[in-house]
Amino acid sequence: MVQHKHSKQWLRQHADDEFVRRARQEGYRSRAAYKLREIDERYRVLRPDMIVVDLGAAPGGWSQYARQKVGNGGRVVAQDILPMDPLPGVDFLLGDIRDSAVLDLLITSLSGASAGLVISDMSPNISGDRVSDQARAVQLGELALEVAAMILAPGGQLLLKVFQGDGADELRREVARRFDNLVTCKPRASRTKSREIYLFAKGFLGN
Repeated sequence: MVQHKHSKQWLRQHADDEFVRRARQEGYRSRAAYKLREIDERYRVLRPDMIVVDLGAAPGGWSQYARQKVGNGGRVVAQDILPMDPLPGVDFLLGDIRDSAVLDLLITSLSGASAGLVISDMSPNISGDRVSDQARAVQLGELALEVAAMILAPGGQLLLKVFQGDGADELRREVARRFDNLVTCKPRASRTKSREIYLFAKGFLGN
């Protein structure tokens, strides 16, 4: 009974959400597109002709926005463990990026080029165990950083999500160690109650 009540409350809040309504009106696959849009407008993350890799891309809101920004001269390669409906101009890889075969396929798909930007809105399936959820969220952030280190061009950029809590400061320090510049932001489209923040790093120093 309590769970049903909470589910109805969530559905009402979701339906009343400004960014849910805007996504429907403007044709974006998810409200998450507005997180990337706001960060991009603030920090000029995306540029024409850029090669972008989107980790944990489904349902495709970030890939959709990125594709619009990079134009026909750029590329967007998206990956997720979940299926994603096709997006024009976006190459999609289905599989777990922790699987070496999937990682090799991602690297091969770049055809010898390096990415200019890696974006990751990856999040664990929330179990309700805050300690476990936080640990898995940090692990996904670490994974995004390691993949970025393999495929980014020197001077490249990384945008990733992390939840505030245990391990987040250590991840932030590791990102800062590998890039010239790092900022932390929480876009307006990020729900107020959410502990999620985004790390945007510029100037990849290479390995």
